[in-house]
Amino acid sequence: MRDLRIWPHLTIIALVIALAAGIGVALWMKHEQTTSAEAVPTAARIQRVDGEVALSNTLDPNAANAAEAQWIAATTNQPFSIGDRIYTRDNSSASLAFSGRNFARLNPNTSLDVVAIGDSRTQLALREGSAIFDVGDLPSGELFEVATPYGAVDFYEPGLYDMRLEDGGAIISVLSGLAQVVGLGGSGQISKGEILRLVGQTAADVVLSRIDGRDAGYLVDDYYRYQYPDYYDGRYRDYNAYLDDPYYFDPYRRSTSSRYVSDVIPGFYDLDYYGDWNNLSGYGYCWSPRVDSGWTPYQQGYWMSDYPYGLTWVSTEPWGYAPYHYGRWANVDNRWYWIPDRANTTPLYSPALVGFFPFDDEIGWLPLGPGDHYSPRYYDANWEPYYLTELQQPRFVNLGVPGAVTVVAVDQFGRIIDPGIVRSVDSQILAQVRPELEPLQLTPLRNAVVHSAWGRGKIDLPPGIAKRLVETRVVTSTLPPAPPFRKDLARRLRVETVSEKAKDQKLKVRDERRGAGTRASDQSVDPRREQRERPVGSAAQERELRRQVQQIERAQWQQRKLEQRHQKGIERQSSRAQDERVANRGRGAEKSRRPQEGPQPRERIDRPRSERQNSRAQGERVANPGRGAERSRRPQEGPQPRERVERPRSERQARPQARAAERPRPVRHDQPKPQKQVRAVEQRASAQHGHQQQVKAERKQGPPAAKSQSPERGKGKGRKP
Repeated sequence: MRDLRIWPHLTIIALVIALAAGIGVALWMKHEQTTSAEAVPTAARIQRVDGEVALSNTLDPNAANAAEAQWIAATTNQPFSIGDRIYTRDNSSASLAFSGRNFARLNPNTSLDVVAIGDSRTQLALREGSAIFDVGDLPSGELFEVATPYGAVDFYEPGLYDMRLEDGGAIISVLSGLAQVVGLGGSGQISKGEILRLVGQTAADVVLSRIDGRDAGYLVDDYYRYQYPDYYDGRYRDYNAYLDDPYYFDPYRRSTSSRYVSDVIPGFYDLDYYGDWNNLSGYGYCWSPRVDSGWTPYQQGYWMSDYPYGLTWVSTEPWGYAPYHYGRWANVDNRWYWIPDRANTTPLYSPALVGFFPFDDEIGWLPLGPGDHYSPRYYDANWEPYYLTELQQPRFVNLGVPGAVTVVAVDQFGRIIDPGIVRSVDSQILAQVRPELEPLQLTPLRNAVVHSAWGRGKIDLPPGIAKRLVETRVVTSTLPPAPPFRKDLARRLRVETVSEKAKDQKLKVRDERRGAGTRASDQSVDPRREQRERPVGSAAQERELRRQVQQIERAQWQQRKLEQRHQKGIERQSSRAQDERVANRGRGAEKSRRPQEGPQPRERIDRPRSERQNSRAQGERVANPGRGAERSRRPQEGPQPRERVERPRSERQARPQARAAERPRPVRHDQPKPQKQVRAVEQRASAQHGHQQQVKAERKQGPPAAKSQSPERGKGKGRKP
């Protein structure tokens, strides 16, 4: 009886526990759905397209594999992100912006993939071709890496890096900055002004050399002329001018918009040329484009399906990237203003900040205003949304603004949008329509996204190129993180990671830098790596450390230039001395034959010698008449002639060749000599003139036996010792 009374209570308790467990599982699943979206990557911008540039999303769930992914024509302001592949055809190029200060320029016939992109990691894959990477901002602890088939290149410092894949190898030129190469055969560092050549995946042949200054100046000038055509003045044609001030054209340093917009946002620097900043009450500084009256945001461009973000707006306006993927729009006094996220915040990328309005056979959209909630999202392989934050219904504060809603026919939604095809809608009809933040909840839009790829016209790459891009493996130093919407990212992109053993090994480098042995300490980068890896208390301290490093590098460069000039001077002096020895041998051979031609060999030998010395002194006085009086006094002021007199004659006879080598060459009056050379000749001539006067005095006072030795001394000149 007692059991019968307990049984209903136990049943009720069990049901309550089951219900609580179900609610907990549901809450956990909701939490899992939202928190997993925190791994959603950010997006980059195609900021310039020249020629035929193709874009392919290798992670598109509509394609069974990367080889089946469709190629579409890339356009300016088109976003790209993880899994996207960009390829430039013949005579084509493209400029990419990964943030407001980090860029890349792709040269013709170049393929670049995005392996990972986020707040603290950028991993790219260069499978063929060449590109130049401009890293303007690289905080401590962040990774910026370019994988290649021959190894990964990690950028340790902000700088300019040129990378080329050709002839079965990779060529990495560090125009400024510091890089580390990590391959299957080991690792090695490349400092500023150096080139590293890798041959083969195992790096069987590695050569390190210095950059030619003229080649470096051409690369830097060509890049900046392409990147900043509006205000680049050509100053970087001189590579030394670039090294002295490499950040002169940094957008963050020159742009007014950098005061109000975070440098994380690509394209903020374009706002200076196409609009104005105004301080609006209640909003702070806002930007307004210079456009005609009646202009409305999100009316000039097109919609595309971009996995995993879904419907994405691509503007055809030159400035139309940052204002359409960040911030909000407000209409004040019949004029539209863009309200950016504050400069000290970390903005989140959004494919389009709009709300959608469904009609019978039409679709409309409205820009979100201040205070309107937007939840960032991504889609899985079944195009089901995962939200970063809880989805809330916005107020749509711009709904009452005349002309704020853009309405087009459903069959025109995937085409180029312009004000000419926009339809007007009565405000009463709009009041009866419930706006929707999730576009794929609308059947016409979902069918279009799931069953077709919207965007510009499709491009068919040659089968050989497409197959090569898919099958080529690349090497990374660290495994890229697998996003929640594509767990097999590394396998799909054919990414191979270097083992820890290979990282610890050093590449066997053939050093072809001139004077590498004497400047080995200059190439040590461990102190600078320690400075970079040391925690920095503030941005000011980090800038001070960078300034100190730049000063050290500039001092090292100046020291190397002095050493090179000194080495060249030694080589010129050695060459000049060699020429003089050859000339003296010829004159000595001629004089050795002269005593046999006349009956008085002593007079014929002594007289030409004194006449030659007098003629040299006279020639120098003619070439420099203002110094004649000074040289005439120099024998009395000469450098201690007594030591020359007291030297034994046997020693003087034993050194005829040394005196012949010291004798100055004849002065040519038609060619002025350098100042230092003229002074050296004058000093030697004065010393020889004083010595000659003393020898004459000795001959008058000395014994006759001493005079008989002079012919022998004359015969010895010019002979080989």
